[in-house]
Amino acid sequence: MAENNHSNGNNHCENNHKMATVEKLFQVVQPKEDDTGNKVTVVGVGQVGMAAVFSMLTQGVTNNIAMVDVMQDKLKGEMMDLQHGSAFMRNAKIQASTDYSISAGSKICVVTAGVRQREGESRLDLVQRNTDVLKIIIPQLVKYSPDAIFVIASNPVDILTYVTWKISGLPKHRVIGSGTNLDSARFRYLLSEKLGIATISCHGYIIGEHGDSSVPVWSGVNIAGVRLSDLNPKIGTDSDPESWKETHENVVKSAYEVIKLKGYTSWAIGLSLSQLVRSILSNANSIHAVSTYLKGEHGIEEEVFLSLPCVLGRCGVADVVRQPLTEDELRRLRDSARLMAKVQNDIKF
Repeated sequence: MAENNHSNGNNHCENNHKMATVEKLFQVVQPKEDDTGNKVTVVGVGQVGMAAVFSMLTQGVTNNIAMVDVMQDKLKGEMMDLQHGSAFMRNAKIQASTDYSISAGSKICVVTAGVRQREGESRLDLVQRNTDVLKIIIPQLVKYSPDAIFVIASNPVDILTYVTWKISGLPKHRVIGSGTNLDSARFRYLLSEKLGIATISCHGYIIGEHGDSSVPVWSGVNIAGVRLSDLNPKIGTDSDPESWKETHENVVKSAYEVIKLKGYTSWAIGLSLSQLVRSILSNANSIHAVSTYLKGEHGIEEEVFLSLPCVLGRCGVADVVRQPLTEDELRRLRDSARLMAKVQNDIKF
């Protein structure tokens, strides 16, 4: 017992010495503010969550990150590893806990948690398994950050964005799915390879489901305002002699290919999430293909979340761009919506 008292005494002395040093070093003018005004919570420190955190910190999107997960050791390890790199970042505040109170006051909550897609498993197969995970996560996040914008990346992302909207009770503009932002990026990359120009100089969107029923908007693909469909009216169709349709097929296949090769996808989706968070935090009003509430758009009658180009700002989704679509593109988008609604009907909340 005496030993304990002795060590407590030592600790007390050490703290006093430390305080004395700090007092000698600083003339306190103002108490320091903790809030940076750009706090982002990421739930899930798997490959996707960490790629998103790393992208946000190294790109200077935010300097205030909170991470939440159920795996205590992994969580602490990731936090320490990032903290040790603080000298290479913009004075970032990095916290982590299994307790959701750490997320309090977040501007944005990014959800990447969930069970991972197995090789050969479609995103839709994951629905109920990941709905059950969200039933635990979402109410906790809403409790501590009632004004946050929610960005969902867990798969199947469109349905889980709908699930989040239902569970959270938040207005629809504040619940956003990462959607086809990544599919559109993959599409632009493949177009750039084919055309021999920079990816950011290729303009084209993939809309609808983030997955197998996604819809490439060939009618709008353009380079410097020159629409490829004006140069090749059959572009993207079965009768196209140049087989451009394969570009979209490769977009759909590419995620499965990456999963087969390395076991998961991480870097591209992490960068995609970082871009979305930057647009919201900086009130950029920039346009991204994200999953949003679509009932009433393009003749869609179901309560579904699917991707269309959206204007993102501080309030979340500010506008949905009304793209002119061909009959075939419209039909495929509506088919996608019906498929989502059918799957949603079987979800047990």
